[in-house]
Amino acid sequence: MKSDPMIQKLEVSAFRVPTDAPEADGTFAWDSTTMVLVQAHGGGATGLGFTYAPAACAALTTELLSPAVVGLSALDVGAAAGAMAHAVRNANRPGAVGYAISAVDCALWDLKARLLGLPLHRLLGAVRGEVAVYGSGGFTTYDERELKSQLTGWAHDQRIPRVKIKIGESGGTREARDLVRMRQAREAVGDDVELFVDANGGYSAKQAIRLMSKAEGLDIRWLEEPVSSENLAGLREVRDRVDADVAAGEYGTELSYYQRMCAANALDCVQADVSRCGGISEWLRIAAVAAAHELEVSGHCAPHLSVHVGAATPNFRHLEWFHDHVRIETMFFDGCLDPAGGTLTPTSDAGNGLALRTADMVPYRIA
Repeated sequence: MKSDPMIQKLEVSAFRVPTDAPEADGTFAWDSTTMVLVQAHGGGATGLGFTYAPAACAALTTELLSPAVVGLSALDVGAAAGAMAHAVRNANRPGAVGYAISAVDCALWDLKARLLGLPLHRLLGAVRGEVAVYGSGGFTTYDERELKSQLTGWAHDQRIPRVKIKIGESGGTREARDLVRMRQAREAVGDDVELFVDANGGYSAKQAIRLMSKAEGLDIRWLEEPVSSENLAGLREVRDRVDADVAAGEYGTELSYYQRMCAANALDCVQADVSRCGGISEWLRIAAVAAAHELEVSGHCAPHLSVHVGAATPNFRHLEWFHDHVRIETMFFDGCLDPAGGTLTPTSDAGNGLALRTADMVPYRIA
């Protein structure tokens, strides 16, 4: 009997890409974004996975994760996921370690799909042919012209019927400007486009409730992280008092995090990031926990890494078409998708359909 192809090598690299303009949200500012890329080799094929995380994740992958998975069957991704979880026991999985696991896990699923000649979403068990997206950016550093240009590009030029902006500026200390920018966003996209806002944990619970009351006429449909994701009681308080759907969860790196969040009845929609949460293997378990609590899952960022698992998740709502990540993925990969009309259609090519544009990546490599 023919033996399974083995995982032969993990090749890890890191890249830092400057933003195209100064960017900030409610609680953080940045001028560059770092991607850690994993290429999993085996059976004559190569799978691609990545995470947006500190470059230290590359060293974690080389030191802890590569020895755990090299030599295992490339078809047994579940075994590799278990081996990685065991290997990081003393390193503490939450945080950067979880991000590194995510990149490797996504690369291994992609490798398996390529070895079997299947599009990744078909390997995972597709339940839909298209994945809904929302345009995401609207940074607090943008002036009115920049904000309206970005939003109209999504809503009118690309016909994406959902857009999101950042609020909670300066840790929630500029409520008046938050309200002005929310009004500017509504004026830019018109009444037929859903308007989402994201405070990145910048408010207290009562502050978020008061602000949403003042914004009542703007028809805000989605209020993301009005308070810290760690403040489950505060999320529940806001959820009980506002009309917008309350969402959080983007920082989770293990199943128990989401179990606590769902059990607290704190959310209307669970956010999971396949490049952070433990990869596709853990995403599938997180989605099942959310479904058991009658909740949907929304994909946070990394759209070209997330689209296939979104297409294979029954209780999936939509995927974040995040400005920074779209820009980097379009620079680094052939096979990127078109969000026109508000949906992405996963590739029919084997795996995730991405191919490295190696020469274009070289100037940004840092590890």
